[in-house]
Amino acid sequence: MRNAAKKSWASVGLIAAGFWAALALGAFAQAPAQQQAPAQQPPVVDELVLNDTIQPVSADEVTRALDRANSDGAQALLIEIDTPGGLLDSMRAMVGAILRSRVPVIVYVAPSGSRAGSAGFFILESADVAAMAPGTEAGAAHVVFEGGKPDDVEVQKVENDAEAFMRSYVTKRGRSADAAQEAEKSSHSYTAEEALNQHLIDLIANSDADLLKALNGRTVTRMDGSTLTLHVAGARIVPIVPTLRDELLGWLVNPNIALLLLVGGALLIYLEFNAPGTIVPGALGTLMVLLAIFALDLLPIRYTAVLLLVAAMVLLILEAKVGGHGALAIAGIVCLTFGTLTLVAAPVPEMNVSPWVAIAVSAAFGAITVFLVRLAVRARRRKARTGADAMVGATATAMEALAPQGHVLVEGEIWQAVASAPVATGAALRVVGHEQMLLEVEPESRQVGKSAS
Repeated sequence: MRNAAKKSWASVGLIAAGFWAALALGAFAQAPAQQQAPAQQPPVVDELVLNDTIQPVSADEVTRALDRANSDGAQALLIEIDTPGGLLDSMRAMVGAILRSRVPVIVYVAPSGSRAGSAGFFILESADVAAMAPGTEAGAAHVVFEGGKPDDVEVQKVENDAEAFMRSYVTKRGRSADAAQEAEKSSHSYTAEEALNQHLIDLIANSDADLLKALNGRTVTRMDGSTLTLHVAGARIVPIVPTLRDELLGWLVNPNIALLLLVGGALLIYLEFNAPGTIVPGALGTLMVLLAIFALDLLPIRYTAVLLLVAAMVLLILEAKVGGHGALAIAGIVCLTFGTLTLVAAPVPEMNVSPWVAIAVSAAFGAITVFLVRLAVRARRRKARTGADAMVGATATAMEALAPQGHVLVEGEIWQAVASAPVATGAALRVVGHEQMLLEVEPESRQVGKSAS
């Protein structure tokens, strides 16, 4: 019995020892796993800096930024904006993309001194969160008509449409529709403090970091009526860098660049026509003109200005061909200047062609065109001279004494010549005429004397 009891107590001891050993091994195995557990990653906020006019290129940038923010797990898209405004159609495309975004959009007018003017004000009000930095402004959103003001009925239709578009989302964002319409109807502008007091924006922040800190935990109402709480404390801001395509298009859409490409390309093509076979001017000029047409296609163009450009070309060519004593050239340059100045029907001054660029390009293009056309006309009118005709006026050297006939060297060729007076060997001569293949020459000294007299 004692042996049996001893054996049972030994079994219990072994089981207990195994249990505690297993617990110790488990704790030892879990300790490294707990030490290696990754730290929680901070939230990500994508940021797009929009410092440009509102046109198709900037609209594409916003659309691409929204697509990225909706696909990379960002908590929000921050659009830092500074714009004088731009095209109505491009603004509508940008606002529509913001309203449809699954990710909350924060539009922030910054840094100090920036503005969200005209079309930029519509974009500011469309955001889930509208914010401004101190010393910024927003407003002056009255519709400006491209290419001149239409009749009163058309004006009223467009203005009413813009007001309704503004109301359709401002009220859903919980902002003041009356104050927003005042900016649209009366071109009223607001400082950051005034916009906050009028309930047009949600807050004023000094920097991106202050803005995200103030927004952490804030609940925003989406366009579908749902609510969403922002968790952006200590968020890592990831800038969205413009692609090479965006940078190239942004450069091309500048009306001054487009004008320079158009004028420079036209001159190179004209050079190709006057010197066929050179290839390089024609190819480069064609590329420049195509790029200019592509860029101008993105901008609103006045067709009356195009007619002025065509009239300018006609007047400059007529001046070169018929000679209008400068009157036709002046008229052509004036038409060219007015045509380039009014070529782009821009709703904001920043999208117009610079007056200095227009004047400089018009004067230079007019002068160069007249000069080149006159050269081409003279070349076509000049009769081709070959043989003895081509020797008239050339200098010659007597290879032997002319008394009065002998051999002379003219431009590397040996010719029979006759002189009006005896000439010594090696004397400098000038060809003054010919009789069939016999050249008539005179000493250079006599030619000089005739010129002096």
